[in-house]
Amino acid sequence: MAIGSVVTPLVELTNPPFHAAYSGKHSLDPNFEKALSRVMTLYTGVRLNNSTEVLVDIEDAAGGGLSNALGLGGITNLDVVRIPGEGSPLSTAPYLARGMIHTVFALSKDKIENGRNALSLFEELPRRRLELRFGKFGLADFFDQNSVGTDSHFQFTNWTIDQTGAWDFAADTRGYTVGVTADYEDRNWGFRFAEALMPKLANGIDLVWKPWQAHAENWQYELRRGLIPKKPGAVRMLAYTNYANMGVYREAVTQFEEGLVPRPDITSHPWHITRKYGFGINVEQNLTHNLTAFGRLGWNNDKTESFAFTEVGQTFAGGLGANGALWHRHYDRAGIALVSNAISKDHQTYLADGGYGFLLGDGALSYGRENIVESYYTAHVWRGIYVAPGLQHINNPGYNRDRGPVLVPSFRLHLEF
Repeated sequence: MAIGSVVTPLVELTNPPFHAAYSGKHSLDPNFEKALSRVMTLYTGVRLNNSTEVLVDIEDAAGGGLSNALGLGGITNLDVVRIPGEGSPLSTAPYLARGMIHTVFALSKDKIENGRNALSLFEELPRRRLELRFGKFGLADFFDQNSVGTDSHFQFTNWTIDQTGAWDFAADTRGYTVGVTADYEDRNWGFRFAEALMPKLANGIDLVWKPWQAHAENWQYELRRGLIPKKPGAVRMLAYTNYANMGVYREAVTQFEEGLVPRPDITSHPWHITRKYGFGINVEQNLTHNLTAFGRLGWNNDKTESFAFTEVGQTFAGGLGANGALWHRHYDRAGIALVSNAISKDHQTYLADGGYGFLLGDGALSYGRENIVESYYTAHVWRGIYVAPGLQHINNPGYNRDRGPVLVPSFRLHLEF
């Protein structure tokens, strides 16, 4: 049996105030603002035998993001959630984040080392194997990972740098779902599949327990081979489909143009199941032993409502992560990255006509790509204590050239034991 705990508080500021020709109810506030968030996670697990374990994580999240995590496609803090609207408040009590059964089927006799972590207690695994998981988890726990641009506790904090922004993965408000994953791993490659439940409403806390109606499929192929000869690396190709009660931007705009509604409303439709689909590529490449480059490309059809993750239809991200051993501080790390996000023409028209998504809505829109640069330095203080100053610069927040640029400094404290 294993028990561990992590606490990560983060302070963000927007300083100085930034230019905004106008604002709507889902805009990033142009005035000076500060936000404090905190996530505490208790990790527990027990191995039932040499091939099966049960993992249960309890989480407690407090505080919030800048402007209630509104007004950006690339929200600045991955550890905060967009609080649902009136009528569906989030409980402030601790909650079950993950609760799953994990079983490994050996397909070869040779073993590889596996560092024990929050998602697996096994110290070694068969080199060739099939892993099955069932229960509650986050799809981002297993998909779209890389070694230098994934972990918001130690690395970058922007939503669309740590994850592919166009991957509208099935999740409730806090980022978790219920489902099953199957993962086949061989020596230099792996293939992963997940079937998961979708929320009832965009950014909703409640899931639809009718998988024959609302459901999501995710596929990922991983090739563990570098693009540069004789240097480690990996290429991961992702695809997904979502079926849920999602509105269609063009239909919402047509309702508005015909005078049926005072402004476009993506939620103004009877219950119906529509489909969203998309693709992503995630690449990482060691340049030296302590310096790694990474990049992500993502696209979805962006005709149906942004529903679970964020309002991004196309994205490109790239950056560098450095290990502190490069400057003789082995537990430190640093990084810099750029992400450029975009939305489809239908999505642009919807926002320009005054429509609101679950994250965006300035009341109007002078469209431009949302471009974000983030840098951080994580310093090891003592044992499980780390501090990390960071800085983000955002052009065209919410894809709006009439607002910004925005400067967001932050300070993060991480404790684990």
